[in-house]
Amino acid sequence: MEPFYHALKVAPTACIGCTHCMSLCPTQAIRIQDGLATINKNACVDCGMCLKSCPRHAIYVEQDDFNQIFNFKHRIILLPTVLFGQFSEEITEQQIFAELHSMGFTQVIEVAQASGILTKAMRNYMQKNSHDRPFISAFCPAVVRLIQVRFPSLIDHIIPLKQAMDLGAIFVRKKYIDQGISPEDVGIFYVTPCAAKIAAVKSPVGDDESNIDGVINLDFIYNKIQMGLTQHRDQPVNPVSEQTYLSPESIAWALTEGEASKFEGRCLAIDEIHNVIDILEKLENDELTDIDFLELRACDHSCAGGALAVNNRFLTIERLRKRMETSEKVNRTTSDDIQQYESYLFKEGQLSGEIPPRSIEQLDENMLVAMEKMQKLNRIMGVLPQIDCGACGAPSCQTLARDVVQCKAKLNQCVFMQKILCAEDLMTPDESLELSEKTWGIKRFEK
Repeated sequence: MEPFYHALKVAPTACIGCTHCMSLCPTQAIRIQDGLATINKNACVDCGMCLKSCPRHAIYVEQDDFNQIFNFKHRIILLPTVLFGQFSEEITEQQIFAELHSMGFTQVIEVAQASGILTKAMRNYMQKNSHDRPFISAFCPAVVRLIQVRFPSLIDHIIPLKQAMDLGAIFVRKKYIDQGISPEDVGIFYVTPCAAKIAAVKSPVGDDESNIDGVINLDFIYNKIQMGLTQHRDQPVNPVSEQTYLSPESIAWALTEGEASKFEGRCLAIDEIHNVIDILEKLENDELTDIDFLELRACDHSCAGGALAVNNRFLTIERLRKRMETSEKVNRTTSDDIQQYESYLFKEGQLSGEIPPRSIEQLDENMLVAMEKMQKLNRIMGVLPQIDCGACGAPSCQTLARDVVQCKAKLNQCVFMQKILCAEDLMTPDESLELSEKTWGIKRFEK
């Protein structure tokens, strides 16, 4: 099985191996080697905790070249609602749309327009598959990958539907095709508030390929809009043709309880990945048995707290709440174009494949070999200090033991084991120093 695509990268020139990221990674995907953080691609879920925790800004999110939009005659940008929450109240939605047109986009669409259709599709699925309770939303790609690698037994509870950004892309491409425009002339670009959605576009789970042609980081597009607003502050706002109306329910879709509030029964909304892990552990251990639906989001306060968001998440939510209040006062008489494609999107919104398990807990595919490795792991744990100091370059003694069993590390990386070996004349101090240099880098010991 091919490794996940990952947008999170480590800048070697900035990383000092401080272990902040390693300590906070919820899937223990990070190790320190040669004084630098390294990411295990099979364990990382692109939640962005490492990005947020790094004091040196040594972890960054890779994005596509913006100029590739000009490879297409028709250039569509898909926006998450949280983008509008990044700006002050003095800046109108029309101004934001106008600046995006000035950059070169020919159409601007908010992906939340598809949330109403997606809600209906989810409700239909849950009614037809009531025996699969509790249902878990597939909204957050980081959570889907988390379940794949840490809770594979819960995969069947994930609702196998594409998300709003996918439906938005499918809708707009179909709309252009119906107008006689070649699909090759249509470029669709999504503005992402997090790294996980980049990974979902580049390497979709349960699908062969995405309908989105490129991804633009939210902080990047925010800065370009702000620059344009400054340059055009003395000019009148150009009128835009797009309908910017969204219902309050659609605006709230990407916020905490944006999904859970739509369904009947006992529905829980959990945000922040460590809280999500706690709930999933309870679910896996049958401590929670009466849940109907789980809305799980990896970021604190959902997409408002995305790793690529610029504004404070609480201020973002306040701005969007005010937008919802304004939306409630609008007398809506016409329907959106997307409603005309409802039956088509219902069909195309199904995942074409299964969501495969990719357990990082599995020691070996062969059960007998896995049992032997588990016995070895337990023996190793019996000699390790079990204080999780991280001095070996792994986040915990358990992780080091697992790495040793998998032949990815050696037991003598543990500094306590080195002291014991030195005391028994089985290792020299120079050999111990050499091992530490391999973990933390030679420069760390030159001071």
